Amino acid sequence: MADLPTSYIDLPPLLTPTFSPTSFANTLVQHTSNPSDTPVDISTPLSRVLFDLQEINTHIDGVTTREALPLLTHTQRRTEAADRILHRVDEDLDAVRQAYDRLQKEVVGRWEEADRVRQVTERLWGTVRVGRVVGRCLALGRQLEAQMAEVLGRGMTTAREVGEEKKKTKLKEGREDHRALVRASQTLLSVRQILSGPSTTTTPGSEADDLDRIHVIASLRREVIVPAESTLRNRSQQIVREFSISPAGASTSISSPTPTASTYTQIEETRSRTTSALQTLYLLSSPESLKPSPTPQPDLLLSTLQAYLSTAQTSSLAALARALATLPTLDKTLREVSARCQNIVALEFLLGQTKIPVPSAVAAATNPPASHPDQDTPRHLLAPLLVSLETTSLPSHFWRTLASALSSRVQEIVNRGGAPARTLRTNRESVREAVRACVLRGVEGTGKQGSTGRSRREMEGKNEGQDGGREKARSWEREVAVMVGAVVGALGR
Repeated sequence: MADLPTSYIDLPPLLTPTFSPTSFANTLVQHTSNPSDTPVDISTPLSRVLFDLQEINTHIDGVTTREALPLLTHTQRRTEAADRILHRVDEDLDAVRQAYDRLQKEVVGRWEEADRVRQVTERLWGTVRVGRVVGRCLALGRQLEAQMAEVLGRGMTTAREVGEEKKKTKLKEGREDHRALVRASQTLLSVRQILSGPSTTTTPGSEADDLDRIHVIASLRREVIVPAESTLRNRSQQIVREFSISPAGASTSISSPTPTASTYTQIEETRSRTTSALQTLYLLSSPESLKPSPTPQPDLLLSTLQAYLSTAQTSSLAALARALATLPTLDKTLREVSARCQNIVALEFLLGQTKIPVPSAVAAATNPPASHPDQDTPRHLLAPLLVSLETTSLPSHFWRTLASALSSRVQEIVNRGGAPARTLRTNRESVREAVRACVLRGVEGTGKQGSTGRSRREMEGKNEGQDGGREKARSWEREVAVMVGAVVGALGR
């Protein structure tokens, strides 16, 4: 500003950082006008400002004209410096582009190719895994079909290779193999485990998720697995429903002769068939009911056994109600009821001797503890049934349940009156003894047929020479009292 020509304009106030146009205009109006005038004349201040602007413009033109060459020289130097910097930056940028192109060609391109190869490999590996699972399912399906043929007793030819020779064995036509029930159930569980999706053998997103989209697997499930499961379930339930080791109406007293060899063979065959059926029903129960617990509750097995007990109780109740109304048929009916109880005693023993089966897939996937076994875990099939029935003995549950329902039937006969009621009252003592003998015969008669029913000496606790025998032997006097009370108690005195 020292080189600027002299001017009447006071430039320093205009160049200060705190310059305010509003304050400058207000000061200018106050200096050129009387504040008391109304209205205030702003033409003079406005002319002053316009004149100052012209003066400043003149100064700018003069300075520009006088300093044009230095300004142009300075601008040219800056432009040349910027051009040099830009040229250097362009060279560095070209080098970066070339390096990127080289990296893209050597790294990115190879990575993209490797990624495509990886995707192809993963898909091929997934195809191989699905193929293996499909092959495994088909092999198990073929094995299941062969086992179902054994269950149904169809002709089945299998080839076995021993050394260099091949021997063919053929199952007899029309002969059922009940042991195939358990084998078929194990195979069915293995197939079900593979087809059930992610589990202990598969991981989320694995080949099991794609099995439902394969037509051969859908056909296998529809044509083999579902019918086989239904057949196994129905056949096992039928075997349990037909379980009997004491022919109805036959004498089962302790004086009856020892069974013949053929009868003993039939009893053993019935036990073996029933054992296979019980294990099959346990394996076919829903997985939720077989979760590890102190006492598992296999729903299918328990429902079948409870239905068997309920049928025995219902038929015995109906038969006793008819026999008490027609007293001459009472002896025959009591023999039939005691025979049903003998079957229940034999079933209880069979359940106590039948170990809980372990699915083959689970046994292969887990390592059972070699030591420190869980003493609370049941090892036989009787414990879950006793827990579900809230009892400690099946015969006791049979007699007590029968007695609770029979008392009302006897009361109905007494209330109706007539000859049946008079006959019952007249023969009260003989009916009492007959019912007592029926209960004792039912819980002990199976001992003569190879079951674990206790002999009369063991039942009554009269094992001479053994002081602890009386404590260990079970007493059935409570069941006798309950049954006698249910029948005779309603007759009055």
